[in-house]
Amino acid sequence: MNWETFPHEADVGVRGTGATKAEAFAGAATALTAVVCDPAKVGAGKSVRIECEAPDDEILLLDWLNALIYEMATRHLLFSRFAIRIEGHRLSATARGEPVDVARHQPAAEIKAASPCELSVRHEPEGRWLAQCVVDV
Repeated sequence: MNWETFPHEADVGVRGTGATKAEAFAGAATALTAVVCDPAKVGAGKSVRIECEAPDDEILLLDWLNALIYEMATRHLLFSRFAIRIEGHRLSATARGEPVDVARHQPAAEIKAASPCELSVRHEPEGRWLAQCVVDV
C-alpha cells in the first residue's frame, strides 16, 4: 500500500495505491490523515467500525473518506491503521487510531469533506489499484 497527498488549488488531493482495491482505499485513508498530521505519529489504541455501501467504486471511496472525516470530527480521533474488506460496492472496515494530542500531533488542517473533484478509482494497466479525490480543508 502506498499513499500520497497532492496540491489542488486551495484544497488537498489524497491518493492511495495498492495490489487490491482495499489496499488503495487504505492508502487514501492514510493520505487523509497526512493532511492533518504525520500518520507515523498516530497510535492505534482505539478502533472504530465503519460500513459503507454505494452504487459504484467512486461513490464508495467518497462515502468511506467522509465516514472517516465524521469519526475524526465527532470523536476527536486521528487514524493510522485500516483493515478494509470490499465486496462489490460494500465496504466493511476497522479504523484504528487515537485521540488528538495537539502538542504531539501538531494538526495542520481541519478536513471538511471529501469531494468528487479528481475522483477516481481504477485498476491501472500495470495491475495496481488507484483511489483518489480532493478533500476540502
